[in-house]
Amino acid sequence: MNRHASKNSVPPSVGVDVSGIETLLNRNLPEVFGEADPTRRRGAIQELYSEDCVLYVPPGTFVGHDALDKFAGDLRATHPHYVYTPHGSPQVLHNSGRLAWGSGPKGETPAYTGVDFIIARDGKIAALYVYLDLPPT
Repeated sequence: MNRHASKNSVPPSVGVDVSGIETLLNRNLPEVFGEADPTRRRGAIQELYSEDCVLYVPPGTFVGHDALDKFAGDLRATHPHYVYTPHGSPQVLHNSGRLAWGSGPKGETPAYTGVDFIIARDGKIAALYVYLDLPPT
């Protein structure tokens, strides 16, 4: 047995606001990356993300509200009719969480899928890592 854990040890997320991190993950998809209205998207970013947030995505790293807002808006413009659909429920561990999702036209098989992994600080997203799944071959 690991010297840091035992049968009697406390579950790893005891004392953490699990529901708060779940809420951040669930709101991020539709309200930031799925939102076409720039004013509503910016409001969601200010509410959900720390000012010094960092977004890690395959095209690069983006820091702060302005960079995140531009990236999300540009991404949304490339496929305005797509919706983001969670695949399952968020999982939370300490100050982090992850949520699998798919994106595509509403009611259709997702055109692409991925996983969002966040680090939360003071009730907001401090870092978002976006992992995109490889398309089926």
